[in-house]
Amino acid sequence: MISDIVAQYTTPEASLGFGSEALPSQRGFLSGDVAHQFNSLAFDLPRTQDPVDFLHTYTDVKSAEDNLIKLAHGTTTLAFKYASGVVVATDSRATQGSVISSQSVKKVIEINPYLLGTMAGGAADCAFWERELGRRCRLYELRNKERISVAAASKLLANMVYSYKGMGLSMGTMISGWDKTGPNLFYVDNDGLRLKGDLFSVGSGATYAYGVLDSGYNHELSKADAIELGKRSIYHATHRDAYSGGSVRVFHINESGWEFISLTDVDDLHWEYTDQARAP
Repeated sequence: MISDIVAQYTTPEASLGFGSEALPSQRGFLSGDVAHQFNSLAFDLPRTQDPVDFLHTYTDVKSAEDNLIKLAHGTTTLAFKYASGVVVATDSRATQGSVISSQSVKKVIEINPYLLGTMAGGAADCAFWERELGRRCRLYELRNKERISVAAASKLLANMVYSYKGMGLSMGTMISGWDKTGPNLFYVDNDGLRLKGDLFSVGSGATYAYGVLDSGYNHELSKADAIELGKRSIYHATHRDAYSGGSVRVFHINESGWEFISLTDVDDLHWEYTDQARAP
């Protein structure tokens, strides 16, 4: 009896060849994810009895020890709900520690024509899980003959990543969209935390963005003013945060779905806003 219980929650290393994939149902640590029902591959985890303990031993963010893997990242993303829809805005800089690796990353992920997700944390984690979310949302639509709600989509994502809690995922995303109840916005992170709200900003530059958002946000904003507020908030964050920059990408969501608004270089915005401040 005891041996059966132990076998249920452990996988001998010998049975897992290098590079092999094991479904979540075959791993006690991942038994909560139902990816195998959708023919999804699971992550190839460290060949140890306790992947969580292994990752905590060899990865770190703040320590100065050279033998640890550093999970350094930074960005600025935001989304807020107002009377006429949802505004989503992001920067486009990707960093590898203190090195700028790209200035043209698309941090808004189109899940379906009515749902958008943002990317903050590890680019690979966000891209993988939000694309998987898009696939599951499409399956839901085919099976139920209606679009999935924003709340249900965000819950799907939270449930998926919760199964990998403590295993090194890095993700802070906002799921926004329009459904039967109108505009909706949720925050989901790599621990499975899920929050509903009217306004979120995520990333290393979030505190700077919040300063502008809090001073200008109003639920009754016009569409033009809401878009300008999102753009200005990201710009100010890129001006103060070394890990944010590149261009400001803005999307808007209403009852007809999402629409791409603009992609503006932060240098152009800097001089535009500087000239406005100097004007009498």
